[in-house]
Amino acid sequence: MKKLAALLSVLLASLALPGLAQQYPSKPVRIVVPFAPGGGSDFIARFMAQRLTETLGSQVIVENKPGAGGVLGIEVGVKSAPDGYTLTLIASSYTVNPSIYKLNFDPVADITPIIQMSQGPLLVVVNPALPVKTIKELIALAKSKPGEVTFASSGQGSVIHLATELFNTMAGTKMNHIPYKGTGPALTDTLAGQTNVFFSSTANAMPHVKAGKLRAVAVTTSKRIPALPDVPTVAESGVPGYDVVLWHGLIGPKGLPRAVVDRINGDVTKSLKLKETAEQLQNDGVAPAGGTPEQFAAQIKKEIGIWRKVAADAGVKAE
Repeated sequence: MKKLAALLSVLLASLALPGLAQQYPSKPVRIVVPFAPGGGSDFIARFMAQRLTETLGSQVIVENKPGAGGVLGIEVGVKSAPDGYTLTLIASSYTVNPSIYKLNFDPVADITPIIQMSQGPLLVVVNPALPVKTIKELIALAKSKPGEVTFASSGQGSVIHLATELFNTMAGTKMNHIPYKGTGPALTDTLAGQTNVFFSSTANAMPHVKAGKLRAVAVTTSKRIPALPDVPTVAESGVPGYDVVLWHGLIGPKGLPRAVVDRINGDVTKSLKLKETAEQLQNDGVAPAGGTPEQFAAQIKKEIGIWRKVAADAGVKAE
């Protein structure tokens, strides 16, 4: 009888899902952003919240909860009720954090991936005083002066830090890490020549590249970007297989009903296909992504494995 009751319960729940999708949402939805207001993650969250407010027919609000590399805010979202009224925006740093921090949740099993919203490269920039114009020249210089060429990062264990350590490993170089507390100070010292190399977000570096204050030598993605068509990829410049993507996506807590997942995924997908969306995201140095929840889940799991190895090989730990 217990087995029969359980079977009936599952059947009734499955029959109720289409109705749930039609009824959802019946109250405001919040998107938890685990970073401070004003950054790229906040911009994308607020832009998409506006779009979802229009398509869902209910207010979607953004709630910033920064701290511990995004871990604090993510914990709030992950531990919320799986009813679709608390979503969490995550960035590519989400897949780095398990290698650096002790988490109070399972980054794969305790979430419901919904959709990847954006994607873009890091831009490898150097101070113009450094005598390199290509990745090959940077590698040659770094190999000729082990430990003397310095690279800045936005912090110990950040995506930028590990992306550069991955470059060190794949290129056979030993550039010296100079960690900063945030992208701003790292960029400032690279501009001033205090550090030589910086793997920066395109949005932060682009104005300085156009002004001639920084030199762009490569992008970290497997393909060139429309905004900088003459800047080659790291992979085509002498480090085959190198591919690092910055991204943002939406997740819910474990157990989020599939009907809700499909509704949000569908609405975000429609928004990502709009010309206006592409233009707005391009202003932030990224492009629309999209895809299924399963594809996003697979990407998260794969990247966690990659960054665990990079962090272990480089001996990277949180400060």
